[in-house]
Amino acid sequence: MALSPQITNLVIILFFMQASKKIPFEDPMVLNGVRALYVVSNLIIAGIYLYIQQQINRKRDMTVIKYVEPAPMGSAEEPKAVTTTVHAYDLQQLRALFKSQLMGVGMMGVMHLYFKYTNPLLIQSIIPLKGAFEGNLVKVHLFGQPAVGELKRPWKAAAGLMSGLSGGDIKTDKKSIETAERSGRGGAKEE
Repeated sequence: MALSPQITNLVIILFFMQASKKIPFEDPMVLNGVRALYVVSNLIIAGIYLYIQQQINRKRDMTVIKYVEPAPMGSAEEPKAVTTTVHAYDLQQLRALFKSQLMGVGMMGVMHLYFKYTNPLLIQSIIPLKGAFEGNLVKVHLFGQPAVGELKRPWKAAAGLMSGLSGGDIKTDKKSIETAERSGRGGAKEE
């Protein structure tokens, strides 16, 4: 039985929080080394994502997928029916990954450059890289795993602290799709 990604992230964070207390961040050589580790980690992630983008565009899978996107939590809107292609869906997921990575870099930049926190640099050099390798796009396009079972599109949102606020899971059953298409919200093809 493998550990869930959340448990391994927690173990890594706790370990590196303790280890970072022993690291002399006052030494400019050590601090620059940790900064370099952070930059290299983000460059590796960007390289992986650019390679995946190249693979998505090379495959250009135009298989149509239909699903029902849940309404935002707290809104009175109906769930939205979405019809798209595997190619467009993968590119949309990749854009979300790029955006998430840039947000993390921005937040880390503020924490490190403005607030002078150094300990998170070490943790943020490991966790995002680990997360990138655990992502569905990487499993399908980099590692070549078949898109069946858990990797069948559309993918379920990753479980996390805020996953309960998303409004529910994506539905792919025929009845849910037909109900959402008849309700008048959605049914338009996204390209």
